[in-house]
Amino acid sequence: MAVDYTVIVVYLAGMLAMGWWGMRRAKSKSDFLVAGRRLGPVMYSGTMAAIVLGGASTIGGVGLGYQYGLSGAWMVFTIGLGLLALSVFFSARIARLKVYTVSEMLDLRYGGRAGVVSGIVMWAYTLMLAVTSTIAYATIFDVLFDMNRTLAIVLGGSIVVAYSTLGGMWSITLTDMVQFVVKTIGVLLLLLPIAVVKAGGFSEMRAKLPTGYFDPLGIGGETIFTYVLIYTFGMLIGQDIWQRVFTAGSDRTAKWGGTVAGTYCLVYAVAGAVIGTAAKVLYPNLGSPDDAFATFVKDELPVGVRGLVLAAALAAVMSTSSGALIACATVANNDIWSRLRGAVRREDDEERDEVRGNRAFILVMGVAVIVTAIALNNVVEALTVAYNLLVGGLLVPILGGLLWKRGTAQGALASVIVGGLAVVGLMAGYGILANEPVYYGLLLSLAAYVTVSLATPATDAAVLAAWRDRLAGRGAPERASEPVAAHQ
Repeated sequence: MAVDYTVIVVYLAGMLAMGWWGMRRAKSKSDFLVAGRRLGPVMYSGTMAAIVLGGASTIGGVGLGYQYGLSGAWMVFTIGLGLLALSVFFSARIARLKVYTVSEMLDLRYGGRAGVVSGIVMWAYTLMLAVTSTIAYATIFDVLFDMNRTLAIVLGGSIVVAYSTLGGMWSITLTDMVQFVVKTIGVLLLLLPIAVVKAGGFSEMRAKLPTGYFDPLGIGGETIFTYVLIYTFGMLIGQDIWQRVFTAGSDRTAKWGGTVAGTYCLVYAVAGAVIGTAAKVLYPNLGSPDDAFATFVKDELPVGVRGLVLAAALAAVMSTSSGALIACATVANNDIWSRLRGAVRREDDEERDEVRGNRAFILVMGVAVIVTAIALNNVVEALTVAYNLLVGGLLVPILGGLLWKRGTAQGALASVIVGGLAVVGLMAGYGILANEPVYYGLLLSLAAYVTVSLATPATDAAVLAAWRDRLAGRGAPERASEPVAAHQ
């Protein structure tokens, strides 16, 4: 295992070194939070693919393949579909807004009255996403070093918090690009072909497994629909994803770079399902489907390759974890804390203080994430709560703001509150893992948005005019991060 250990240690040291290098580039709030809004197509595509394909997509995707066969690809596949939809239909307009958070977009569209409530919902989502990603370190470090759960979470989480705190989005972008390359080599170019060969090829896999394992819809229509509702739509509105869109250097980069990343996700989805199906042939009686990835890597891969594949899994977890962490800290600082204390826009000569403040919030949120991850037991339930709140509370007012000019601030606020409370109440009644909470919560959110919007005066013409200018890329200063209402 010495060679495998060396590969992992070198990889982790490289992550920290890039964090230090990124710190030298993070000179302004824009640099720190959105990498100066100047990423080119290659880096944008790589880092976008890295953040959406985390531990759930890698370890969980293989686990779904182990449990359901090729149809286990649907979870990751719907993530790819969501990223494609975001990139083709919305990303160029989102990038032109020149904001830092989803709540700032809502303030621009509706006139500055939806920020705190939507910020709290988005903060809860990004916090849980960061927590569930951080917990995944336990699985990887257990395979590598037979390390206990708490120590593994502290070690992995501390490395991510360190490089994220040092350089913000520049550090995360640089590390994500490396993670994308490692993930591509480790999972697609090494693990996938080795798994198929070890299982005897596709003909042997078909001979040893039930035919349902090769049915594209075997996982069930209702499950696929739920995945679309939660993950595809979740990709359209998550702060962690939008914050990456904000890093694009141009409209074209946001659109076509994101399209490439979404296509990569579709390939990654199928690869994970095939690897899981191969693992089912070799290990038909594992205690948990999520053990399939670690068991196969530990028992079947040669020295050196095993270390690289585990580094790929670690890369997948770290990319999602760091992206969720900076999103959580950005929302906590810019959408909640700054608004609650009545902060106004800072002057340019205080920009460095804003970097210091955002850096402090990443550190604080990182510690909170690690502590919560240690205390939390059920990862699936935590992630389900996060996505249910996100989709049930924020999908309608965000897409409504982009697509329906008659939507009002009162309608948006009612939609967030009704949808969020409905999801929480329905989860208490039906159970956290039930599908009904997000179905009914989304319908109630839509009903509240339309009804209240039509019952209240239309959004002020000046606000809509400013909104249209920003969507068109006009009148958007680089540091425009405050609500429109602050200037009225």
